[in-house]
Amino acid sequence: MTNKLISGLVLMLLPLTLTAAGNIEAGKQKAATCAICHGPDGNSNNPSWPNLAGQHAEYIKKQLEDYRDGRRKSDQMAPLAMILSDQDIADLAAYYAAEKPRYGMTRPENVEPGEFLYRAGNADKGLAACMACHGPNGIGNPAANYPRINAQHAAYTELQLKAFKAEERTNDLNGIMRDIAGRMSNDSIQAVADYLQGLH
Repeated sequence: MTNKLISGLVLMLLPLTLTAAGNIEAGKQKAATCAICHGPDGNSNNPSWPNLAGQHAEYIKKQLEDYRDGRRKSDQMAPLAMILSDQDIADLAAYYAAEKPRYGMTRPENVEPGEFLYRAGNADKGLAACMACHGPNGIGNPAANYPRINAQHAAYTELQLKAFKAEERTNDLNGIMRDIAGRMSNDSIQAVADYLQGLH
């Protein structure tokens, strides 16, 4: 391989290696404002606001960048994200990824239907099992940037699935979540969201 070819490959790969590395301690300091909604350790006390503790850093980074750059809409989050630098986002993502999630409980009536949908999907509706992307325990797949969805508030998960279904949220890769949520009934959404709250 010639030096010219090697240099060309290095230049092509350079943007992939220049992403900001997050600092947990810096992120903890910067998260003081975030704590008002997301809790001091990333576990929110309001079920409509997401738990961030234990979420994959790259997923948090993507969501904050999407809020900042207008790819994900939120009257609450967009103004806060607009003032964040790439380094701020990397630090916050590193901090929340290092925190421990707090698990909730699944209501008894949703254990069976929620688990069935999560593990088997619904062949009649062409609905794939959630665990195909998010794993058997709901911890996601950081290499593919599929988020951790266990230990999340049922109310928040339900809101997001309904937003994907209505195509009000459109920052999912290749529209995969819009397609999946579009095949789900509201009862199915509620059952799987409640199941995920207690999954661990």
